[in-house]
Amino acid sequence: MTAPEAVIDPVLLEILRCPQTKQPLRIATPAELESLNRRIEAGECFDAADELIKEPAAGGLVSQDEQWLYAIRDAIPTLIPTEAIRLQ
Repeated sequence: MTAPEAVIDPVLLEILRCPQTKQPLRIATPAELESLNRRIEAGECFDAADELIKEPAAGGLVSQDEQWLYAIRDAIPTLIPTEAIRLQ
């Protein structure tokens, strides 16, 4: 599997913004993904629509305020506001 940062064009990453806050996004670190996936496994992780997250995240983009993660699925960032994963 290709690392998420390898599939996001750096120029595109400079343009992308959090659809909720309009803040810049950055690639989630391995430590952030590990922590998130532990919360998902424990049933403690919800999206912006208050739906329980059940699938582990292989990669994601994090908002500048570190409140939201947008999953990267099949090399495509999922920038749908209701599917944003709460980090706090």
